[in-house]
Amino acid sequence: MKCIVGLGNPGKKYEQTRHNVGFMVIDELADKNGWSLNQKKFSGMYTMERVNGEKVILLKPQTYMNLSGESLRPLMDYFDIELEDVLVIYDDLDLPPGKIRLRKKGGHGGHNGIRSIIEQLGTKEFKRLRIGVGRPEGSKSVIDHVLGSFTSEEKEAVRESIQQATDACGAWTTYSFNEVMNDYNVK
Repeated sequence: MKCIVGLGNPGKKYEQTRHNVGFMVIDELADKNGWSLNQKKFSGMYTMERVNGEKVILLKPQTYMNLSGESLRPLMDYFDIELEDVLVIYDDLDLPPGKIRLRKKGGHGGHNGIRSIIEQLGTKEFKRLRIGVGRPEGSKSVIDHVLGSFTSEEKEAVRESIQQATDACGAWTTYSFNEVMNDYNVK
C-alpha cells in the first residue's frame, strides 16, 4: 500500500497560497482519477483507491501545516504502511516556481510541516516531492510569502509544476522511485 501525502493548511483562507501546493497536487491527482477525499479520520481527509492492483491512499492533513505528522503517523499505524511507501509533497523556498524535485530523504530545511513529520516518524528517511515556490523578495517575510498567493507571473509555472508533480505521483504507482526521480528531476 502506498500513501501520498500533500501538505497544506485547511480552510478557504489558505486554498491558493504557496504553502498549499501539496494540497493542490492531491486535489489534482484525485480530480484526474475521479476520486474524492471523502474519508475523515486521523485528523485528515483521505481516500483509498486501487491503482494497478495496489492500494493507494491520498491524504490531506487537516491539522495545519506545523502539526502534519500528527495526521500521518496514526494513518500509517492504522493501515500498517511501511515508511518506504510514503511520499510527502510540500512547498520549497529553495526552488523557483515551476520546478519540482524528488528526494529519498533529507532534513526539514526550516519547513515546519516536514519537521513535524520527522518528529512523528522518528526519521528523516522518507520520500519527498518538493514544489518550488521561490524565496520572498525584498523585505517580505517568509511567513507572508508562503501564506500569500502566487503572483500572476508565477501562476502558469506553478500550474505546470503541479501537473508534473501529479504525473510523478502517478508514475510512482507503477515504477520504482529511482526511475521516477530519474525521469522528473531532469525536467
